[in-house]
Amino acid sequence: MIGARVGAWGLAALLFALSYGVASHPSFAQDQPNEQDIGQPADSEAGAGPPQEADTPEPSGPEAEAKTPPGQTGLKVPRFASLRSGEVNVRTGPGTRYPVEWRFQRRGLPVEITAEFGTWRRIRDGQGAEGWVHRSMLSGRRTVVIANSIETLRRRAAADATAVARAEQGVMATVRTCREKWCEIEAQGFRGWVPEASLWGVYPNEIIK
Repeated sequence: MIGARVGAWGLAALLFALSYGVASHPSFAQDQPNEQDIGQPADSEAGAGPPQEADTPEPSGPEAEAKTPPGQTGLKVPRFASLRSGEVNVRTGPGTRYPVEWRFQRRGLPVEITAEFGTWRRIRDGQGAEGWVHRSMLSGRRTVVIANSIETLRRRAAADATAVARAEQGVMATVRTCREKWCEIEAQGFRGWVPEASLWGVYPNEIIK
């Protein structure tokens, strides 16, 4: 049987709004990005079409070792991306001939690309689970999850700034910008600044504009 993963830290996380002193408790099921927000795959060309798996032709002949399989990007590895689809097959190797080991079932989840083979990417989630997915299943849209047990979203990038909301561990958010060890994120309708170190999905001292 193929297992399913909804992503790091499960579905129990909540975002608590502090506006007007009234707490709000939206669940993860309500935190689905619209299709127009998904954008192009992390390293695909425009017009690549809907997400679908396809094998990379393997080079053959005496020059095979010197050839780079089509679809490899030359972008730095590792790097972060996010899941483009609400159901993503994770395989034991880079191709449809490899069995599906489990499935992600959480669109927008941040993942780290740790290797490339042609049009296939080896990815890792925040809990360390690793496997291969087709690049069309990935988006360049940057997202993060809260790594701390509770984190406060603030109006400015300062520890003494006014609190906007509090997010539990596992809340997923879209990254708007990161600088000087703070990131502005948006989650379930709330926007605020959190320390970079409290997030999974960005690198230390990474600048995102």
